[in-house]
Amino acid sequence: MPELPPIARARGHAGSIAFRTPQGATTYQELLDRSASLATTLLAGAADLREARVALLAPAGPDYVAAQWGLWRAGGVKVPICLTATEPEWEYALTDSGASAVLADAASARRIAPLCARLGLRLIDIEAHADPAGSLPELTPARRAMILYTSGTTSKPKGVVTTHAHIAAQIASLIQAWAWQPSDRIPLFLPMHHIHGIINVTGCALWAGACIEAFAKFDQPAILARVRADAYTLFMAVPTIYVKLIQALEAAAPAERAALVAGFARMRLMVSGSAALPASVHERWTELTGQRLLERYGMTEIGMALSNPLHGERRPGAVGQPLPGVEVRLKSEHGEIVAAEDTPGEIQVRGPNVFTEYWGKPAATAESFEADGWYRTGDMAVRERGYYRIMGRLSVDIIKSGGYKLSALEIEAALLEHPAIAECAVIGLPDDTWGEAVSAAVVTKDGAELGLPALREWCKSRLSVYKVPQRLVVVRELPRNAMGKVTKPAVRQLF
Repeated sequence: MPELPPIARARGHAGSIAFRTPQGATTYQELLDRSASLATTLLAGAADLREARVALLAPAGPDYVAAQWGLWRAGGVKVPICLTATEPEWEYALTDSGASAVLADAASARRIAPLCARLGLRLIDIEAHADPAGSLPELTPARRAMILYTSGTTSKPKGVVTTHAHIAAQIASLIQAWAWQPSDRIPLFLPMHHIHGIINVTGCALWAGACIEAFAKFDQPAILARVRADAYTLFMAVPTIYVKLIQALEAAAPAERAALVAGFARMRLMVSGSAALPASVHERWTELTGQRLLERYGMTEIGMALSNPLHGERRPGAVGQPLPGVEVRLKSEHGEIVAAEDTPGEIQVRGPNVFTEYWGKPAATAESFEADGWYRTGDMAVRERGYYRIMGRLSVDIIKSGGYKLSALEIEAALLEHPAIAECAVIGLPDDTWGEAVSAAVVTKDGAELGLPALREWCKSRLSVYKVPQRLVVVRELPRNAMGKVTKPAVRQLF
């Protein structure tokens, strides 16, 4: 029986370097050997883990991938958990998934050991094992591969179940759309309990035979030094990182800025995702580096679904068109398929990339799908001149005020043009007159003062009157999750 796709692909690049870290280089063959040994350790004499759930707690790098491949090759289901999560959050993921073991690097193993002891879970140090590779089970792509917990911004996190076939489809679509090559080189500093790091960077790079430079976190000085050295051909990050990079370029001495700009300019592709990219950031990055960021749209349940083109117009504020193999449609709140442009509807997605189920939650799974297999994303969008533009979440980013449906993301983009505003989050708060009042939480630049009357006056020449904020709170920082995405329920507490 053929091997699982990532393993078969890795054999074709056996002698190539898969990872570079400060500790040295790791080849694809070394990953294969280590993963086979770890699989034997996990099996502990059994023939097949039979989809037993195994949590993975480790930073990005060769150890993480060896562990991931090892538990897959043993027939297990990977449950990535967040390095920086609290013990109650770890306990929720471990108990909800029914995990039987935890694979961790040495530092993480020490932190989670008391919880594993309390829950009676087997704890395996990724770095400490030395079992010789043994006989491994034969597996099919239809087997469950991963339970990835959503960010839980609106409720308790749900475990999104994907098979090996789903993961292969998600990766193959991006390989085609973004033209990944074995010669590509990319930094990896994104959390490895999120689809951005797992699929878009690690999955695609290793499928293509490319080289990853792994960082435990976003180490800006180290990464910029490598950019100057032309170390990368691709770069993928979240909007907050691009904001930090813009600030670094603007603050750099002329010679340093020129060297960094040249390094960024020579990359063949730079991608932004996981949160909406403000048009002002998109345009400023192009002004500084000549690079037009490629924005895309996806989520844990579907991988990536929409993307601006590799070759063609990359439109600020838009997320492009459906990716290869992915079907996308809009559906109105009245249940009609939206055919016209400039008419909002819920994004619905169908294809081999779409997940199987929410773990242990059949009712939530059923509610998330139409009868004909279309997944209901809960995101609103419109098509404008052929490109999709995200309006926001049905639950938190669509504000119903005075009979209008307003996009919080549109209002946020306008507010970011204000010279005193560094960051902002817009929500709707209950209001007896308007239904919901447009309310803005902002972080000002250098602690500048900003009052509601002045902000409203500034907005009136840029936004329709019914979109202008009616409430304002100035804060030192906005609440964010591990991916840097603003958590709107927590923003409500600021008011």
